Amino acid sequence: MRSSDKVAFDNKYNEFVKIINEELKEIIPKKETSEKIIYEAMEYSILAGGKRIRPVLSLAVCEMLNGDIKDVLPFACAIEMIHTYSLIHDDLPAMDNDDLRRGKPTNHKVYGEAIAILAGDALLTYAFEFMTYNTLYVLCKENFESKIKAIHFIAKSSGFSGLIGGQVMDLEFENKTVSSEMLEYMNKCKTGALIKAAVLAPAIILGLDKNKMDCLDAYANSIGLAFQIKDDILDAESSFEVLGKKAGKDVNKGKATFVTLYGLNEAKAKLDTLINESISSLEIFAEKADFLKNLAFFIKERIK
Repeated sequence: MRSSDKVAFDNKYNEFVKIINEELKEIIPKKETSEKIIYEAMEYSILAGGKRIRPVLSLAVCEMLNGDIKDVLPFACAIEMIHTYSLIHDDLPAMDNDDLRRGKPTNHKVYGEAIAILAGDALLTYAFEFMTYNTLYVLCKENFESKIKAIHFIAKSSGFSGLIGGQVMDLEFENKTVSSEMLEYMNKCKTGALIKAAVLAPAIILGLDKNKMDCLDAYANSIGLAFQIKDDILDAESSFEVLGKKAGKDVNKGKATFVTLYGLNEAKAKLDTLINESISSLEIFAEKADFLKNLAFFIKERIK
């Protein structure tokens, strides 16, 4: 990415993140009630930082398609709540047993396992409450059917045929030899499904035609897989100081990753190929897709 492009990209990315963070700060309930600890635990993880790549993708696609960001923002924030719930549960002793996330103690280390489980459950269910409430009562009633379709797509991407199914495979494949086809399938579910939901939900809401939808679908597939490969590479060659969590845990737990299957150099080559494919898939959108193209480079070049 050229330096001038990088400045413009960074400014736009930060603008999107600011919009998302301001909304997230407002939507978690704050009640002085007997169950207030659940609101605190939800907020602890949802406001712990992070790149916000998924909701940024949603806002960027909306803007590229000349949509109203206000219509898409509830869906973008809901996807981030779903992502955060998955991280809380992923960190639990029964899953990956991590003590740190983004340089801070994981949710269960602060609030205990029971509350962490419930905080994840609460974020997941609240994501759908928030989307449906905005669709039924707040947002303009135009595109009502499309918004329901988007909610359905996000639900499917989060469930047993998407995120949860991928996490099950991730556990099942520990200390086993896995084919390249199964590894890609696992990661298209575990990581790629929610990224695809972030990309396609705004397009569904805005009624994008099939040809352009197929191009966005190809983009989402490529960056979703690229994101996971980059995660695998970072786990293999980065450090706790940079990542804010343990590095090298994939090898220690016998995880099936692109690095363990292909080796570091081939994994990097596959990452390059996927980034190039993602950029090519956006040619139909011309210069309107510049931000999304640069976001692909951002995924490739990120250090955590």
